[in-house]
Amino acid sequence: MSIVREPATAGRAFRTEHLRADLVVVGGGLAGTCAAITAARAGARVVLVQDRPVLGGNASSEVRLWALGATAHMFNNNRWSREGGVIDELLVENTFRNPEGNAVLFDAVLLDKVVAEDNITLLLNTAATAVSKDGSRITSVTAFCSQNSKRYELSAPMFCDASGDGVLGYLAGAAYRMGAESKEEFGELFAPSESYGGLLGQSIYFYSKDVGVPVRFTPPDYALDDITKIPRWRSFNTKVQGCRLWWIEYGGRLDTVHDTEEIKWELWKVVYGVWNHLKNSGEFPEAETLTLEWVGLIPGKRESRRFEGLTMLTQHDLVEQRRHDDTIASGGWSIDLHPADGVFSEHAGSSHLHPRGVYQIPYRSLVSRDVSNLLLAGRIISVSHVAFASTRVMATCAQLGQAAGMAAVLCTRDGLLPADLVEPERMRTLQRELLRTGQHIPGVRLEDPDDLAQRAAVVSASSSLVLSTLPDDGPVVPLNHSRAQLLPLPAGPLPQLTVTVDVAAPTTLTVELRTGSQPDDYTPDVVLGSRRFSLDAGLGQQLKVDIEGFVDEPRYVFLVLIQNDDVAVRTTTRRVTGLVSLEHKSTQEADDSVGRPRVEFWTPERRPGGHNFALSVDPPVHAWPVENVRNGHARPTAHPNAWVADPDDSRPTVHLHWHDTRRIARVELGFDTDFDHAMESALWNHLEHAMPFCAKHYVVRSGQTVVAEHTDNHQTRRTIAFDPPLETTDLSVEIVASQGDVPAALFEIRCY
Repeated sequence: MSIVREPATAGRAFRTEHLRADLVVVGGGLAGTCAAITAARAGARVVLVQDRPVLGGNASSEVRLWALGATAHMFNNNRWSREGGVIDELLVENTFRNPEGNAVLFDAVLLDKVVAEDNITLLLNTAATAVSKDGSRITSVTAFCSQNSKRYELSAPMFCDASGDGVLGYLAGAAYRMGAESKEEFGELFAPSESYGGLLGQSIYFYSKDVGVPVRFTPPDYALDDITKIPRWRSFNTKVQGCRLWWIEYGGRLDTVHDTEEIKWELWKVVYGVWNHLKNSGEFPEAETLTLEWVGLIPGKRESRRFEGLTMLTQHDLVEQRRHDDTIASGGWSIDLHPADGVFSEHAGSSHLHPRGVYQIPYRSLVSRDVSNLLLAGRIISVSHVAFASTRVMATCAQLGQAAGMAAVLCTRDGLLPADLVEPERMRTLQRELLRTGQHIPGVRLEDPDDLAQRAAVVSASSSLVLSTLPDDGPVVPLNHSRAQLLPLPAGPLPQLTVTVDVAAPTTLTVELRTGSQPDDYTPDVVLGSRRFSLDAGLGQQLKVDIEGFVDEPRYVFLVLIQNDDVAVRTTTRRVTGLVSLEHKSTQEADDSVGRPRVEFWTPERRPGGHNFALSVDPPVHAWPVENVRNGHARPTAHPNAWVADPDDSRPTVHLHWHDTRRIARVELGFDTDFDHAMESALWNHLEHAMPFCAKHYVVRSGQTVVAEHTDNHQTRRTIAFDPPLETTDLSVEIVASQGDVPAALFEIRCY
């Protein structure tokens, strides 16, 4: 390259590049990333604009908050609720590559998935700065990249704002809100008595590291010099990694968009003041060999603008679990409000209101009511301040991004605007396309007229699990608190259940059968029956739980052993798709003044704990038939919804047969990656890199001919494409091996 010489001029313009796409997504957090990937895979040309050097937003290595949603660290009653689709793929892949939860490696997973899509043009370090409009429509976005001094003009028929602060919607003039609505506006009891501008603040995290030799620390002059200004200063200790200190939060009384730099400096003062306290107060001798390894360079932002859509989700929608005809996603994090003063508040760091289960999120909350080709994704959607306190978490936001990305594809394909998709038949199309890509929409099953397996095939299997006995070969678990086994039961009389207990001293044990108020409700506050057993001391005592009663429709029932310090229950090492044991450690008591319902929390233990009860069932339960692979549900709901083979089946196989020859271009398979496991993206170690229930090695055959084989699968969904299309009357899927020592399982087979 030769030398460049240019004479002085009155001025110069930045180099400008014009890009045209089907969809421009502004914001590369998890919502924007999932929107871009979804649209690109559906054939749309996408420009993804991200103003940071990496993807992921608050989940990136710049902030290092774990991505989470409805599973809520498995602390609530939202069984099998981990978000599906693209965010599931990302979290499963991250767990496989990065079970230690290194946020830097999560950056790599996200970038890897995005750059693999030929239809995505990724612009990092690029900020949207202006918008051009034609009436109510955005025609183009101007963006600037600080790294290459390049200006971009981005035009498309559809735009998606996933920027967190809503920069695109703001520049386009869309109606928005900041602050908290009063109780009166929506009748939300958890809202303040009067509207005000206070928001959830921002947090900066830090890492410490033990280097094994003494380390001195000299604080910067700007460090907070009086740690007692923080009301909870006594809570600081060396055992808690800085990223767990989410309550080092500030800025709720400021403008969380325009005052972010001021907020950042105040949080830096706090972090360095906290570290000075730990290192130099003399109260923590174990801190001598600790060094401050990392402090966040930008704060993790919780709340700023919320835009007004075609509807506004409120506390009532969440707590009452209201149904929406246009539901496209689910939420399940608690309504989690923080004091506006954050770390300097006298109040607790957060105040929670848990609904009794997951709730639906309507598509209308993703559609700007006044910018006609603008879709909203992530935390900026149309919700009240109270409802936002739940919908704001990242895995929930990612689902919303997937829905927005697919909606944009349908609008571009059919020449529609986002509001047009609310029409019932179009909404059914959007829901069907989302379900096809793995999105989980509570209460909506995939009814797919194009699926040859669902429509015309005869389905059979080499075997199916019949639950009669779970062997007594696991650890003995004390009833130091109440424990339960979830069992999927058919409609009809309750079966006789037998469990085995060890008894240390004469006592009386109460055993109950419970269920939820709905078939897919995992809050067990409906008691079907109860028995009291008078027990003498002794090992291996079998309790026959024979309770008269019936189940009105197929649903999960809880076999509950009430807390008794003199009793322990025998368990099994056998793990089965759709079976889980639970423990009851806490209860959310009702508070009518804020609309808080009473909820007993029955939660699973993480592996290696959480063994199922050793038990027998009479009559046996037939809950895992092969027909489940085409029932339109790809995870447990009111039933396991999976085909599970008999554990002794040496070649577990599902067969599809058609009476005449079919042309099959692709096959979609859905496996069990344990939707009950909260796959936090960072800071939480995961025992397994691959979920034990997932098929590791499977073979697809046409008649006796192998047409596809995968020997090291760990993902939830696999697509097998045939070019040219396969012509056959018989297709089979053999599960050669699972990732763990569990019976073979399959949620769905779809053929197109």
